[in-house]
Amino acid sequence: MLHIVLVEPEIPQNTGNISRTCAATGSKLHLIRPLGFEITERRVRRAGLDYWPLLELEIHDSLDELFRLYPEAAENLWLTTTKAQRSYAEADYRGECWLFFGKETAGLPRWFRQAHADRCVRIPMRSEARSLNLSNAVAIVAYEALRQAGFLGLASRGHEEAPLEEISSSQ
Repeated sequence: MLHIVLVEPEIPQNTGNISRTCAATGSKLHLIRPLGFEITERRVRRAGLDYWPLLELEIHDSLDELFRLYPEAAENLWLTTTKAQRSYAEADYRGECWLFFGKETAGLPRWFRQAHADRCVRIPMRSEARSLNLSNAVAIVAYEALRQAGFLGLASRGHEEAPLEEISSSQ
């Protein structure tokens, strides 16, 4: 299973979009307080649309609490940060993987990045760009981890469509 951890997210629409990505991929979403919004906010729910019933979500009071509940997270974690020297594509996402992302305005706490410096990765981008949108960053790194796992448990083909002539003749 893939675990997505958002540390102190601030923008409800980003968290809603990330919730939808987690629901669609079967990834578990962990939110670390404080949150910059109420999880019941209309903006969060609207971004997740009808995917909320598919979402596995846990909210934790702190990173310490998360690691107390899931000590195994410390064994296979990756921290996404613009300050990393290694590309996310160079990481080896094996087994039950934990992907950490920081809040939109400040990223992950410095002490946390320094404690896991060998597990920090970044998404390559132009040097003039500060960062990507959080929900885009989560999707990029999560899908690389899922790709490395062979998209296990995910549909490999799209839904069948009715031929165009059937659609036009029924109208």
